[in-house]
Amino acid sequence: MAAEVLSFPANNAKLRISVIMVSFMTGPALFEAITAVMDDDNIIELILVDNGNDVQTRRKLSEWQDRYTRLKLIQGHGNIGFAKANNLGVGFAKGDYFLFLNPDAILMTGTAQKLANCGKKLNVPWITGAMLRLTNGKEQRGARRDMLTPWSAVMSFTPLHRLPIFRSIHRETEDVPKAPEKTPVVSGACMMMDRLTFKAVSGFDEDYFLHVEDIDLCRRVGDAGGDVVFVPDAEVTHYGSTSRVRRQTVEWEKAKGFIIYFRKHAKTGWGRFCAALTSPLIILAIMGRAWWIALRSVILGR
Repeated sequence: MAAEVLSFPANNAKLRISVIMVSFMTGPALFEAITAVMDDDNIIELILVDNGNDVQTRRKLSEWQDRYTRLKLIQGHGNIGFAKANNLGVGFAKGDYFLFLNPDAILMTGTAQKLANCGKKLNVPWITGAMLRLTNGKEQRGARRDMLTPWSAVMSFTPLHRLPIFRSIHRETEDVPKAPEKTPVVSGACMMMDRLTFKAVSGFDEDYFLHVEDIDLCRRVGDAGGDVVFVPDAEVTHYGSTSRVRRQTVEWEKAKGFIIYFRKHAKTGWGRFCAALTSPLIILAIMGRAWWIALRSVILGR
């Protein structure tokens, strides 16, 4: 079925937008991301939830908070996970629109406004997502996706999706739409909703520690009769994988997130059976790839 392309008249009325950013051992990209947010006058504040950075980074963040009145630091709670930290950040936000932005995502000026302008024309609940670009300008994998199911996960995380009769959930190889387009899932690397939507869906599910919480949130918005919309001209440059944490640790959290998701959304006996059957395959695929990349790096000396 073809995706539904939406058409909205231009509207440049200034809106109250809060950016929520969660950081854990992010590295230098963090300050580039903060600078980009501070350079956008459409954003009233940046709520930075520090889940655990090194001493030097925390010291610099404190200095930047003194420099920028719109930067608010939330610290001292430890690493509580991505979903819970976003919910925590919202509790300090004053805006009517929440832009959840990764700490290694460089916001283009005007992107936040474009996401909000699109969202305010949608019925609650709604989510709008940005175009994620790699540093070479290409669309990053994951900016727009089909809905995740046990079967689509197996196709996407194994070589099956390379066969003509199967399809990956990822849509970056498709033509970029010329206007906002409905899609089942957008990336949590740059995702917006308004305050009413956040309350309607009770925010992020804190059962997820890292990864898959954005897919879950998009699904709950869709299940509630809302829309998830990809906005192609709302752009960010996303470095990705900048956290100074072992890949295997990150991928294990991702694998656990998939298991939580499949169990949560399995509504029938058949669904629960499929979730139980495919979960080990997903774990094997994700962790096998992580260990293979680590082994190859050792062999190649990278």
